[in-house]
Amino acid sequence: MSVGHDHPGGRLSTPPRSEVTAILHRLARDPGASPEDAERLLALVYDELRALADALMRRERPGHTLQPTILVHDAWLRLVDARGVDWQDRSHFFGIAARAMRQLLVDHARKRLAVRRGGGGWTRVSLSEAEAATADDVEVLALHEAMLRLTAVDPRAARVVELRVFGGLKVEEVAHLLGVSPRTVDGDWSMARLWLKRELAGPT
Repeated sequence: MSVGHDHPGGRLSTPPRSEVTAILHRLARDPGASPEDAERLLALVYDELRALADALMRRERPGHTLQPTILVHDAWLRLVDARGVDWQDRSHFFGIAARAMRQLLVDHARKRLAVRRGGGGWTRVSLSEAEAATADDVEVLALHEAMLRLTAVDPRAARVVELRVFGGLKVEEVAHLLGVSPRTVDGDWSMARLWLKRELAGPT
C-alpha cells in the first residue's frame, strides 16, 4: 500500500511538505483564523487520509457499519477542531490522524459491545491475530488498552504499532512519516511486538 495514491509497488506519493508544514504552523497559532487554510490542507492530505482509512477498514470485520469515507470525515473533524495541538510538520499530522481514526474505531467498538454485552469483560487476543484482522470488537478494545500501556512506556514504539497495525503501513512508509530510519522502525517494531505479546497473553 502506498500513502497517497494507492498504486501497489509504486513510489510513495506525498503532498508538498513545505506547504503542508506552513499551513500546520498557521493553524497551530490560531486554528480558526483561516478557513481557507483548513480547506487547502484537506485537499493536500485527503488522498493519504483515505489510504490510511482504507487500510484500517480492511482489517475490520466484514460488514462493518463504518465506511472509509465516513472514517476520514469524522477524523478530519476531530483534527480541525483540536485545540492546543502544536502542529509541527506533516509526520506529526499523520501520526495524530492515525490515532484519531483508531480512537473512532475504538469508540465504535465500545458502543457495539455495550449494546451486545452490556459492557461485558475483555478477552485476550494475540498480536498476530490483531495484525491479520481486528474482526471482533473485544479484540479492538483489548489491543487498545495494551497500546495505552505501551504509549506510557515508549511513545514512539506505540506510534510505530499504530501506523503498522492500524494504518497498514510498511516499515519504509512508517519511517517516512516519522522521520526516522527504517532500521529504527524495525527495532521499535520488534520491541513493541514482544512487549504487546506479553501484555496480551496475560499472567502465566
